[in-house]
Formats: sequence, C-alpha cells, structure tokens
Amino acid sequence: MSDLSIAYLGPRGTFTEEALRAMAVSQGADLRPLVTAEAVLDAVRAGETDRGLVAIENSIEGGVTATLDNLASGDPLVIVDEVVIRVRFALLVRPGTTLSSVRRIATHSVAAAQCRAWVQTALPDAEVVPVSSNAAGAQAVAEGTYDAALAPSIAAEVYGLDVLADDVADSDEAWTRFVLISRPGAVPAPTGADKSTLFLYMREDHPGALLEILTEFSVRGVNLTRIESRPTRKALGDYYFSIDCEGHVADARVGEALAGLHRICAQVRFLGSYPRHDGKAPLVRAGVTDTDYAAAQAWLTKVRATD
Repeated sequence: MSDLSIAYLGPRGTFTEEALRAMAVSQGADLRPLVTAEAVLDAVRAGETDRGLVAIENSIEGGVTATLDNLASGDPLVIVDEVVIRVRFALLVRPGTTLSSVRRIATHSVAAAQCRAWVQTALPDAEVVPVSSNAAGAQAVAEGTYDAALAPSIAAEVYGLDVLADDVADSDEAWTRFVLISRPGAVPAPTGADKSTLFLYMREDHPGALLEILTEFSVRGVNLTRIESRPTRKALGDYYFSIDCEGHVADARVGEALAGLHRICAQVRFLGSYPRHDGKAPLVRAGVTDTDYAAAQAWLTKVRATD
C-alpha cells in the first residue's frame, strides 16, 4: 500500500478518476474525490494531500480556465506529470426514463460544449444545467434532481443509472489533458521527452511585447505546444500568457530561454518540467543542443581570459 495521497475532481465516476486510474502513480495510493478543481488544488497547497489531478486542456474547448486561473494565483504549485484520455459521454437516466421525458440535463460546462450539437438534435427542448462535474450530475440524477446527465458511462454503475444513449459527442477527436500537481520541490529528472509550463506576465503593454516573449523561445529553438492569454483580473486589457514548451528546465536551451524571459517579464511563474504523455522527443536543431551551449560557453570563457 502506497503512502501517497492524491485528490481529484469527484465524486466517484468522473473522467478525472478515469484518467487518474490510468496513471501508474495511482496504484495503491489513497485516492480522495473532492467537489471542485479549486478544492483539489487548495488541498495540495494546504498539505492535506500529496498530489492532485485536474484537467488543464481540452482538444475542443482549449484551456480549462478554472485550473489555469487557480494555478496563476495563490501559493505556487508545480506539474510533475500528465495524462491524456479520449472523452466520450453517455446520457444517463434513472431506470424507466425515456428520451421523450428528458427535460433537464445536468453536466459540466466543458461536457456541454462537447455535446452541444448532439443535444440540439436529439433533445432540442431540453435544458442543459451546469454542475461541478459530470459525475456530480449523475449523482444528482440518481437523487431525482434532474432527468438525465451527460457523464462517463462508468458513472452509471456507480449511481445505479441506465445508459439511454452511449458514445455521445460532437467530435470523434475529443481528448482531455490532465496534470498531476504537487507542492514545489525537486524537479523530476529529464527523460529526453519532456514539457515545461510557464505563466508569463508582461512588464508593460507595448507594441511587440508578445514578439519579445516569443523571440526568447525562437532564437533558442524551443518549440511551443500551447499558448493562450488569460486576464490578470487587475485591469481591463491586462493579460498574462500561459505557455507549454518542449524540453526540460535542465536543458540548456530551455534554461537560457527562461533566464531571458526573467529579464523582460514582470514575473515568470515556473510550473514545472515533467514527462510528456506521448513520449515524443523534441526535434533539436543544430546550434542549440546542450553540447553546442557548452562549447560556446567554453569559447567565451577563453576569450574573456585572453590578455
């Protein structure tokens, strides 16, 4: 039995639980479902749990804003691992419920967006009601609060519901990325197939400010896998940038990029370097390998020592 405790978005039967059980770290761990993603992250901050698993990105809707905004504020947290799962929903109802009797459907807002066209076609008169998680919607259906829920099919077993429609989604390529969160500590060792996450705050808004940030990555051959802007909530038009890049902070090119960003940004929040879920190694061009950086530094040291 592992001594590790991991919080995740509950109740039982969520996609987050499905993602967590797909990770080796969950084997033998104490798994603790909590009511919101914010509660999961706050539990990690408070030391009430060792790790937390939350959704951060969806292939249909993009970044999960609740997760991004929470990570951007409060005491720092870091990402130590990630997992991606394919997302398909089921329409869950109490036994005996027919499609024609469904008037109110409970589901998470991200799920509602991924199933919008299906609902409009199959249940055009139904109201979709947002709840804290898909499994919470299934639980509410079992309690009689709603007629149906869009949730993982495994939630039917947990809450004693029937699957009225399965494999529900507007796209066959709906994937959600989850990240395992920890309090700051030693950065996991590089694997050669890593990713790093940063939040960057501009010193001031001026023409070319974003270009300056992107240049720090570009000139060092660091590829970005995600970039999006989020409001700082301090003033209208004031934004920070949430970025994922290929590579590990221990890589010379990534470390140099972070140092450059620290010089030009008001704040750089480092959210960790961790193994990529797909095991894909980055393409590192000639001139920006660790060997190239070491050779350049040795040459510069020699030049500076010359009388």
